[in-house]
Amino acid sequence: MLRLVLIILIVVSQFITVLGQQLPTYSQYTFNKFLLNPAAAGSDGYTAISVIAREQWVGFKGTPRTHAITGESRILKNSFISKNASVRRKRRMSSRSGRVGWGAHLFNDKNGPIDRTGIEGTYSYHIDFSDYRISFGLSVMLFQFRLKSGDLIFSDDLNDDLISGNKQSLYIPDSDFGVYFSSREFYAGLSIMQILQSAIKFGNKYGSKYGVKRHYNLMGGYIYNLNDNFTIEPSFLLKVSSPFRPQLDLSTMVIYKRDYWGGISFRTGSALIIFAGTKINRYFIGYAFDYNFNSLMSHTVGSHEIMLSVKLGDSARRYKWLNIY
Repeated sequence: MLRLVLIILIVVSQFITVLGQQLPTYSQYTFNKFLLNPAAAGSDGYTAISVIAREQWVGFKGTPRTHAITGESRILKNSFISKNASVRRKRRMSSRSGRVGWGAHLFNDKNGPIDRTGIEGTYSYHIDFSDYRISFGLSVMLFQFRLKSGDLIFSDDLNDDLISGNKQSLYIPDSDFGVYFSSREFYAGLSIMQILQSAIKFGNKYGSKYGVKRHYNLMGGYIYNLNDNFTIEPSFLLKVSSPFRPQLDLSTMVIYKRDYWGGISFRTGSALIIFAGTKINRYFIGYAFDYNFNSLMSHTVGSHEIMLSVKLGDSARRYKWLNIY
């Protein structure tokens, strides 16, 4: 089944044309699925805080830059600590407490003259079954959308009402929704981003507007333990913006003793990603390098992404979800 899925994804990727998207691209998405799907907030039971910095096509001026801070966890009752039974038990006691998760996301995304800075809050609900979990999530956000006219280059005789007015900084509300499935060996999720498709109007000209487009994310992965030391995790991420503009990431990651990892990804549009990282106690450090197979690489040193994360919750208040399967 795994081989069949990979073959289908590879074949499909050959027919996909990549076009620009409004949302940031992340190369290490498997370590912070909450960025792409609100239902993943608190899904693994940890309290996680992450910082991500990404710069694309280093060497060019005005290329995309993304900085983000995320936090996610479960809402627990005071009495909900470790049960008398072992957290490694295969049969768990049912409880209504602890099903609710939360997430918070602060971000700044710059792409040429366009600057997006905002905050996002997420509510998630997790339903545990004997061998798997289904999660639902809803996010609401508010971001400032700025058009920096000083970064635009145009002829001296141009008089465009879109950039000559005072409305070049706006506050825009929006929302995301997601569904997430996870088990011991497999995970998958579907999310809809920027559901409201808010219209952004600049300048003084009536009717001039820039539309925020709806995006769809479909992700999945399979976790296979080769032996006591090595684990392999193939995964995919299909992003589709409206109108139909798909982009596909195919990735394979190898984990050694759960403390070291390395992998490779192929992104449609002729981009190859190499990533690696390590875990030190409860701290995670990761780095990704994107190499483009086009003329850009003769003028740039590629794209770089750094991830720093800390996961809490494995102390005396250890959550029951940490080894549920």
